[in-house]
Amino acid sequence: MDRIEKMCVEKGMRMTEQRRVIARVLSVSKDHPDVEELHRRAAAIDSHISIATVYRTVRLFEESGILERHDFRDGRSRYEETPESHHDHLIDMKTGKVVEFVDPEIERLQAEIARRLGYRLVDHRLELYGVPLEEKKPNA
Repeated sequence: MDRIEKMCVEKGMRMTEQRRVIARVLSVSKDHPDVEELHRRAAAIDSHISIATVYRTVRLFEESGILERHDFRDGRSRYEETPESHHDHLIDMKTGKVVEFVDPEIERLQAEIARRLGYRLVDHRLELYGVPLEEKKPNA
């Protein structure tokens, strides 16, 4: 049983075979797929899985706290398993690639800013958007 399926069972969710396939696809994803990409991957395993089933399942998993939804300004909701530990995202605006990172200095600075403004930081989400630095061409 994969991680996501195990979380579903622990939450008492009824696991149909199609939900199991979608959970498996999500568990092995190393990226942040949108529903259309999840459907493509799941349908390669079970051609009877409809895009509507993927939408319903993703919504159910999100409402149950199993998945986290991100909107990275590309018009598509993208998903990842709810992380065990905090991380931030850098989104490549040319390719759409999502890079996860943790930076202790950024975490410290955010907490300090909240404190200066009279708050205790309890949660945050940081998304950076960038383009690759241009590679320098060697002198000929």
